[in-house]
Amino acid sequence: MNEATTEHILGPSSPDSWSISSFLSKWGVYVALALVILISAILSPAFYKFSNVLNILRASAVLGIVCLGQTLVILGGGIDLSVGAIMGTVAIFISEFTGGVDTGVAWAIPACLMIGVAVGWLNGMLVTKRNIPPFVCTLGMLIFVEGIRFAYTAGVISGRPAPFIRKLGSIIGPIPIPVVIMVALSVLVWILLKKTSFGRRLYATGGNREAARYSGINVDRISIATYVLCGLCAAIAGLLLAGYIGYGDRYLGRGFDLDSIAAVVVGGTAFEGGRGGIGGTIAGVLLLTILFNIVLILNLEVHYQLILKGIVIIGAVLAYSSHRRFV
Repeated sequence: MNEATTEHILGPSSPDSWSISSFLSKWGVYVALALVILISAILSPAFYKFSNVLNILRASAVLGIVCLGQTLVILGGGIDLSVGAIMGTVAIFISEFTGGVDTGVAWAIPACLMIGVAVGWLNGMLVTKRNIPPFVCTLGMLIFVEGIRFAYTAGVISGRPAPFIRKLGSIIGPIPIPVVIMVALSVLVWILLKKTSFGRRLYATGGNREAARYSGINVDRISIATYVLCGLCAAIAGLLLAGYIGYGDRYLGRGFDLDSIAAVVVGGTAFEGGRGGIGGTIAGVLLLTILFNIVLILNLEVHYQLILKGIVIIGAVLAYSSHRRFV
């Protein structure tokens, strides 16, 4: 076998470049997270104050739960822009349904969760059965859901979430309840991906949809399931957001759509699907949340959040792309 053939099979004969790109692709988000934590502590000692750490954990937990569902969708080769609209709708409806008392919580929580499931199911059906591109479909669903919410409330939000919902945003000892819920859900999603046939089929579907179909996998069913689970995660996050904020607001949930996609991609999940996992997603969530937090601590203008977010996303994509060239 000549040198040209060897290079064609194994890739360019540059082990240093390959090892660096491989390391960045696999561990880059964790290295970046460690560096951001270190730099943040140097820039502002207030970063390590208990109240600030508590805010970071709460914000990370809510975004993290949304990202769990977004990870599943992206692994399957899709994308969901409607998660923010689901969160905002659930946050408002739980306030409207309960009217600030616990009497209706027993039916209001399942009703709000079903909103997320229903929107996710519609997304999945339209993407798989009508072949609507996921970006277009979920963007249209975002607008549709927000329109229903505005029509229902007529721009006026009455009442606060029930005390039980507000307690979901509180802490148990030193740990915020949303963090406990996020950790529990992360473990469940990890088991789903790594220990079940659904997870194996999901990776196969995202890696090569047609090959998965020919191998006997019901790729439509897998895709629909990911959108349903994503909608459910967004609904859970909406309940926690309502409990944390303490009132319903028509703008709640905005920005979570793009932030969830950014965190998933920064965490190493391939945008085209088939590669990635929950560990990287959680690291991506913490990385973005801490970046946003340090901007606020340093009293910088909010637009610096956007600049930092763009730099992080482009850097993550470059690291992934360089790794792909050498494997």
